[in-house]
Amino acid sequence: MAEHVTENGGVPLERKVMVAVDDGEYSHYALMWVLDNLEESITKSPLVIFTAQPPPSSNHSFTAAALSSARMYCSVSANPEYTYTIQDQNRKIAFALLEKAKEICAGRGVDAETLTEVGDPQTAICDAVQRLNISLLVLGERGIGKIKRLILSYLQKGLQIYICFDAQ
Repeated sequence: MAEHVTENGGVPLERKVMVAVDDGEYSHYALMWVLDNLEESITKSPLVIFTAQPPPSSNHSFTAAALSSARMYCSVSANPEYTYTIQDQNRKIAFALLEKAKEICAGRGVDAETLTEVGDPQTAICDAVQRLNISLLVLGERGIGKIKRLILSYLQKGLQIYICFDAQ
């Protein structure tokens, strides 16, 4: 299923693949899909695994994600120390998530680079794709809600996107 992209001389071009992950089963399915179906592409170039950290909230409601998909919601009057604590916790969770994904890749003999950024996931993914010159973005999603805008904008720019909708 891997596609060969070649120059005029027939020399294969490097194809950069990025998987955007979160703590859900659909992004895990997307990662496994890449490992199962894009073996040739990801052995010639490191696979980029990306996750976004929630931005600091301006309305003083904080969400801290956990690896088990549990969420902690608490509405408080934010002070700088508490905001830093939440950001630090989000950073630790993101690094643990990326480390887990990298271990899965290493178990399959795939070299993976990890990247995390703070911000809205759609914006952070778009920025990373542009900055890293990604050829193929793979996302796991249970439906096409918020991701639809991202897909439409990148299809217009010629980026190939594969979305895993079924985690079975």
